[in-house]
Amino acid sequence: MADLSNFDPNNVGNPDNNIFGLPVTEEDARLVIIPIPWEVTVSYNAGTARAPEHIFTASLQVDLFDPDFPNLWKHGYYMRATDKKVLTKSDYLRKEAELYINYIAHGEIVDDNKFMCKSLKEINAGSLFLNDWVYSQTKELLEQGKLVGLLGGDHSTPFGYIKAIGEKYPEFGILQIDAHCDLRSAYEGFTYSHASIMYNVLNQVPAVKKLVQVGIRDFCDEELELIHNSNGRIVTYFDKVIKERQYEGETWKNIVDDIVSQLPEHVFISFDIDGLDPKLCPHTGTPVQGGFEAEQIFYLLKKVKDAGKKIIGFDLNEVGVSKNEWDENVGARVLYKLCNLLTACNQQ
Repeated sequence: MADLSNFDPNNVGNPDNNIFGLPVTEEDARLVIIPIPWEVTVSYNAGTARAPEHIFTASLQVDLFDPDFPNLWKHGYYMRATDKKVLTKSDYLRKEAELYINYIAHGEIVDDNKFMCKSLKEINAGSLFLNDWVYSQTKELLEQGKLVGLLGGDHSTPFGYIKAIGEKYPEFGILQIDAHCDLRSAYEGFTYSHASIMYNVLNQVPAVKKLVQVGIRDFCDEELELIHNSNGRIVTYFDKVIKERQYEGETWKNIVDDIVSQLPEHVFISFDIDGLDPKLCPHTGTPVQGGFEAEQIFYLLKKVKDAGKKIIGFDLNEVGVSKNEWDENVGARVLYKLCNLLTACNQQ
């Protein structure tokens, strides 16, 4: 545990310290956050690649007292600096992706255009690079016994981390908070699209025995068919159905108990911020009306722990960047809750 005996959590957040104003080094931190500045395959609004730096700044305004998990910050949370080379690569490939997406949106044939063929190849190669980079970064930290949180970027970013987790835990489930299923196969031709993250995980990480999705409200026929044919490996709680259950008198507690009952012993949290009501994240990549209050999801996460499930890792993605810093403010508070939850489930 980091030595924070002389740190005053009631004082103003010091920007010279690390995330949440904590004077912690990576070596001493129990939990390390890796920022992933990547948004190459986003299909609507961009900006999430720069969210980690904005969330870092907003985190200085987060009060460290958490009534659900008091004083867990004393274990030490540390966020690495953004890798500028990864960000530069993302910016370059993002421009190519924008041209490519605009081209195919008008019904043009990719094979008829050598430049577009080259762009698609480069973008997919870039995603492979990113997956390998994330895998090596997270695997190294896991081998050191660190708890790891991943902060994107778009929702394609955690693939390498989930792969690394799958080598440490032979069986686990994913609890996905999201407006979208992310079960499309190579969406828009991008093998590792943000809209394909769970499709790729289910096909390439055999340790993932269960995917429980919560808040889904924007999906296609292909994804619905995949859910129905998954033999229970995918369990989806659609936002519409959740709302109808509540309209007819069912409590959120009962629905949460139902969700938690579907989860195995070990759980990875994949949190796309657009799972929340878009009033909380208006600048996320693909906002959709509906969704949850943050407190509803915090209640769900607490009940996962109370049920004896062990959270083994998390990612937080798709936080937008806004002029008034509202999105990153909400993102910083979600990040803090996830850090506390992961630490609480892995106290030594």
